[in-house]
Amino acid sequence: MRKFIVLLPQCFAIAIYAGSCKIYCNRHNGSLWYTLNNSEASAITQTALTGYLKELKFEKCERRGKEVYKLLITIQADRPYILESGHETHFAKSVLAAIATLTPQQLYSPITLQPQPGTTDENVLFCRVWVESELVMASYNEQTDWREVSKQALAVTKAANEMVF
Repeated sequence: MRKFIVLLPQCFAIAIYAGSCKIYCNRHNGSLWYTLNNSEASAITQTALTGYLKELKFEKCERRGKEVYKLLITIQADRPYILESGHETHFAKSVLAAIATLTPQQLYSPITLQPQPGTTDENVLFCRVWVESELVMASYNEQTDWREVSKQALAVTKAANEMVF
C-alpha cells in the first residue's frame, strides 16, 4: 500500500491562505516542488502528498509582471495544502485528467499526488495521482478538450465534498 504524508515544518501561515501551506509545483528552484518564505524558495524533499481533495479552482493572478491563470489544488492532510501550478502545465493537465476519470465515491478516500519529472525536458513536471494504492491512469494529447476535462474534474471534486454518509 502506497501512503505518503508530507509534513512540512518550513510552511508558515501565508497571508491570503492563513493556516495553510502553499506549494509551488514546478522545477524552477532546483526541486520538483517548493514553498516560499519571504520570497525565498525552500525545496520540498518529500516525494508525495496524501490527503483529501477539497477543492480545484482556477485563479487569475500576476506573476513576473504578467497576468496568468493558475490551477489551485487544495488538499487537507495534517493541515491544508494549496498546490499551485500553471493551468497549461503537464502537472495541471495530469491532475485534471486523472481526477476527471474518478467518481465522487473514489474521491471520498484520500488521494496521493506525486510529482514526476519529465525525462526528455528538464522543465517538464507531471503528477501521478493515486487513490488508495491504485495509480489512476489517464492519458491526454493535443486534441484533449481541456475545458470539458476541467469541468468534469471540478464537478467530481465538488460532488465528493458534498457527499454525506
